Amino acid sequence: MEPPSGLRRLAMLLTLLPSLASAATLDCRDPVPAGYASPPYYPTPYGGWDNEWGDAYEKAVAMVSSMTIAEKVNITAGTGIFMAYYSERDVYTSLGLIMFSSLGRCVGNSGSALRVGFPQMCLEDGPLGVRPTDNVTAFPAGISTGATWSKELMYQRGVALGKEFRGKGINYYLGPSVGSLGRQPRGGRNWEGFGSDPVLQAVGSAATIKGVQEQGVIATLKHYIANEQEIYRMYNPVQQAYSSNIDDRTLHELYLWPFAEGVRAGTGAVMAAYNAVNGSACSQNSYLLNGILKDELGFQGPVMTDWLAQISGVASALAGLDMSMPGDTFGNNIPLFGYSNWMYELTRSVLNGSVPVDRVNDMATRIVAAWYKMGQDAEDYPPPNFSSNTMDREGPLYPGALISPRGVVNEYVNVQADHKTVAKQVAQEAITLLKNDDNFLPITTSAPLFVFGTDAQANPKGINSCTDKSCNGGLLSMGWGSGSALLPYLDDPISSLKRKASKVTYYATDSFPKVAAATEDDVAVVFINSDSGENSYTVENNHGDRDANGLSAWHNGDTLVQKAAAAYSNVVVVVHTVGPIIMEPWIDLPSVKSVLVAHLPGQEAGDSLTEVLFGEVSPSGHLPYSIPVKESDYPDSVSIKSSPKLSQIQDTYTEGLYIDYRHFNKAGVKPRFAFGHGLSYTNSPSRTPPSPEASSLPSLPRDPRKPTSPVSTIDASLPPAADAYYPKGFNKIWRYLYSWLDKPEADAAHAIGAAGKKTYPYPTGYATTQRASVPPAGGASGGNPALYDVAYTLSVKVTNTGSALRPARPSRRPTNGGFDTPVIQLRDFAKSDSLAPGEGATLSLRLTRKDVSVWDVGLQNWIVPNPAGRYSVWIGQASDDLRVVCYTDTLTCEDGVTGPV
Repeated sequence: MEPPSGLRRLAMLLTLLPSLASAATLDCRDPVPAGYASPPYYPTPYGGWDNEWGDAYEKAVAMVSSMTIAEKVNITAGTGIFMAYYSERDVYTSLGLIMFSSLGRCVGNSGSALRVGFPQMCLEDGPLGVRPTDNVTAFPAGISTGATWSKELMYQRGVALGKEFRGKGINYYLGPSVGSLGRQPRGGRNWEGFGSDPVLQAVGSAATIKGVQEQGVIATLKHYIANEQEIYRMYNPVQQAYSSNIDDRTLHELYLWPFAEGVRAGTGAVMAAYNAVNGSACSQNSYLLNGILKDELGFQGPVMTDWLAQISGVASALAGLDMSMPGDTFGNNIPLFGYSNWMYELTRSVLNGSVPVDRVNDMATRIVAAWYKMGQDAEDYPPPNFSSNTMDREGPLYPGALISPRGVVNEYVNVQADHKTVAKQVAQEAITLLKNDDNFLPITTSAPLFVFGTDAQANPKGINSCTDKSCNGGLLSMGWGSGSALLPYLDDPISSLKRKASKVTYYATDSFPKVAAATEDDVAVVFINSDSGENSYTVENNHGDRDANGLSAWHNGDTLVQKAAAAYSNVVVVVHTVGPIIMEPWIDLPSVKSVLVAHLPGQEAGDSLTEVLFGEVSPSGHLPYSIPVKESDYPDSVSIKSSPKLSQIQDTYTEGLYIDYRHFNKAGVKPRFAFGHGLSYTNSPSRTPPSPEASSLPSLPRDPRKPTSPVSTIDASLPPAADAYYPKGFNKIWRYLYSWLDKPEADAAHAIGAAGKKTYPYPTGYATTQRASVPPAGGASGGNPALYDVAYTLSVKVTNTGSALRPARPSRRPTNGGFDTPVIQLRDFAKSDSLAPGEGATLSLRLTRKDVSVWDVGLQNWIVPNPAGRYSVWIGQASDDLRVVCYTDTLTCEDGVTGPV
């Protein structure tokens, strides 16, 4: 057999550090535990104080200064769910102008201000491809991308996604997703993110944001924050969403970490989550939005709601929300009557003095600045050319209206280009070899293959037969819900096996059939899977989260493997899964020679896998999460939460920093396969001991002064009532949301505002004076820029010493400085290009000041507990395979040592 090609070396760096009230009308909730709070934080900081956004804000301020109040409000909200088209011809004909907006055919469509040149914005799902339309690429999911451990592939996938979203005429890419982080292993949408570690999530999201936004598309980092469970995530007319109760240190060191890196990468937008945090809904949590996101992290763009997540009007505006999507509200959308907490209500609230004019000025400026920042004002930026509501060429222009005219809504623009190449590479480099007894893999194409399991084939009912992938039929290419995309085609494994191998017998069943007696040369390849998704669908009694099936394989997959192992002496198990599954029923069976986790490969599931099986390439994926021996090995606090009563469920993060491998290490529990585990077709790589370098770590420098924002130059006086009047002869569409008011309504609201008779019950701690300084850890963008100064660098030489090609991987931390801290924490990783046998590569790893810091709750700042102390920097292939250590005090390294866990 020819030696496989394409081996890449991987290095993983881990660090060991020193030893407001909701305005919803619903009142019924379990009490938030003592010590968990979202203190009030007002007012919303102006945007525009980051130099990187300076030019965009200068242009945005000029545009917003020329808008009427109705125009400012109009761009801060969607025009209503399913209200996908609007032409403003009727509005501006009365002003002597005839102007058309682009066709808003998207899952979210904002209002516009065409008089001053600002178009309607198109916002579209999802993280792995344009949803739900045709002529696009269905990329591997985020969890697959994380499993590659390749920063370059993460970026290239982002580039390809950005090109496709732009090609479809979309302004906002609703991704990447880093919340959920993966705290709850059954969590329904963990697969949309990059893995159960904040640094892995941060690197994946930052690379994606960079790739997408280089194409001129606004990335939307989501879901902010702690959206770790699907069940009970949403406020509805009878029950509040669950509250994720998190202490301040855990919030900063785990859940906020990838958001901080995403803001630092320049994300144009952030989406607030459905759930509450410490008792306050994310969409109106002033501490999270004003205090942390916009002040401490210096975020300059707009914050939007998740769809139908807005639960108040004035309160959410004051708390820092900038954009309501899709504009109307959940509680009044059954039936859909077109009620909004903003639009006409926000215009009224500004006129009567409840919402300060400068708050709306800032909202509108943030939205316009993001548009300018990405260059979407360019003449060649395309309008939407597809429909998120139909695959037909023609359809209703207002799908949510009682009566709607029809027209062309889908122009079938193909944006796939050659993106299948990067899609296949991600799918392939994600494939993780967990077990390979006696180097059973790779196998020859002449071996007799007996393939079992419906997961090996495309769904016989059609690859897109279930809306948003809301069924588990055939191969699991992605999870279900708004994070899915339509498959343009599916290269399934069974087709690829039949193309490549000479003897293939396929049993398209999940029940083990009667088979002929096996010979010692026969190979059984068994396909199993485990699915999850968004709570908007229930699939086989799983309500988004894997609440029914748990971490077991679906469709009796364990039994299928066991029976195959009883009939054949050579069994290869292939797993497509959204996250960890329990493998104990079969992993130690002697017949189970090899196990491959192919994660969620998207459209390129076939050749990407079989090229690994037959040794054309070596597997180079590593687990982006741990796989436990049993589900009870996790802390009880990370189980799915429910309540028998209609109350706000309290999900309290009592495990603190200890999730996934951090928990297993602290509890002394050995997982079946550790975080980062992954084998390949060669011997362990040799490593030249790293040569570390260090820079000094003085106290964290900062300039506490906040630069004056250009938003303050926009007129903030009470606008005239006439600015809000409907234009004469305006033709309303039923259920379409507008920001204008009838003259009597506008006049009445203005009279209250002019008289200073505000009656709104402002929240405790409410203030209107802008802060002159930033928080101790603050700065733009991503926090104090000194946090990202490089403290240590390491250069690691790795060599492929085997006869085949394969990846490697390096890891870090100091002695206890009074903080209870996980024994190891990922801090950086690197992956080489393909290495031929005997070939080497040098990988560069680095640690920033933030990497070696902890969050001090009292100081509200990042500190290095003992700058002169010894930090142990561990380098290796997985969290339980760390054999090289470097010391920061002596800048020396040792190889072949016993790891810390």
